[in-house]
Amino acid sequence: MKNTFSILASEYRTMLLDNVLPFWLEHGFDQEYGGMLTGLDRDGALLETDKSIWFQGRALWVFSEAARQFDKRAEYQEVCTSLVNFIEQYGFDPSDGRMYFRVSREGKPVVKRIRYIFSETFAIIGFASYSKAFGKEEYATKAYDLFQTVLKALNSSDILVPKSMRSSRGFGVPMILLNTAQELRDACPEHAQELNLFIDGLLQEIEQYFVRDELEIVVEQCSGNGLLELEHFEGRLLNPGHAIEGAWFIMREARYRNNDATLMQLGTKMLNWMWKVGWDAKNKGIIYFRDALGKSATEYWHDMKFWWPQCEASIANLMAYSLTNNKQYLEQFLEVDQYIKANFVDSEYGEWYGYLHHDNSLSTP
Repeated sequence: MKNTFSILASEYRTMLLDNVLPFWLEHGFDQEYGGMLTGLDRDGALLETDKSIWFQGRALWVFSEAARQFDKRAEYQEVCTSLVNFIEQYGFDPSDGRMYFRVSREGKPVVKRIRYIFSETFAIIGFASYSKAFGKEEYATKAYDLFQTVLKALNSSDILVPKSMRSSRGFGVPMILLNTAQELRDACPEHAQELNLFIDGLLQEIEQYFVRDELEIVVEQCSGNGLLELEHFEGRLLNPGHAIEGAWFIMREARYRNNDATLMQLGTKMLNWMWKVGWDAKNKGIIYFRDALGKSATEYWHDMKFWWPQCEASIANLMAYSLTNNKQYLEQFLEVDQYIKANFVDSEYGEWYGYLHHDNSLSTP
């Protein structure tokens, strides 16, 4: 098995460093205006000139981590510097310090989603990783300061005006804040105690409101006071990839806390439930949406296979195996690995396909 892992590690390293990242350096890196172009066809042709601010922060994290964990190639530092400059120059609304959702290729504001804090959270993890990869301590400080902006927004109902008149809670916010706080803690060890306490609150919120033992599911939404909303589409919505992502964030926290048994149990329980819900036993792959009661789902793409839930399932199962040595997780990891390589890897143009139908046929040729 040790030899198998060595082979797999080599395969994924090659896929990342010689396939995926070069695709984005060649086709996505905007040498003219800076930052990263985010709407590309499978051959790298430009489909959309507007730029997602989410993607700028995420790309900064990816290339910073590649530099930090593999080697500091000149092209990685070049693209990271461009991304940092683009985010700082064009990502923020100077009137309130909040971030835009989408900007033009040149950086002019296009969309600002004031109810959401995800542009900020992805910029935080990007700044944090950049600071570690290149010794830019000032960006750890900027990440921490932006985190304070997020907390202020979350605690101000006049800033994050609720989308619905019906009081509700969403899984996505505490889940992504958990990952954000973990990344920030690595970059700002002087704030570890504060961030540990913050993470404690997020873990409690996730377990109390979204991990539902009575149905053995992780819901995406519940009422403001924590009740299931099974009479509504939103209340029955299950997103297996999202829940599995949250599961490995929790397992990561368990590992950070010396293999904390309670957190290991919580994370693996979430993975077990949502693997059962999301894995397509017939055609393989993680399905995008399910209904908590097995009823018809309202989203028209509910039975598709997107690329990212497969990534989350791969990471979560491998992490669960590393923590528990339970061979069930190893078998599930290998099943996802084989599925990805058979269906998502684009052997002609490189990178991966983004979207498959339920039967694994390509959504967009």
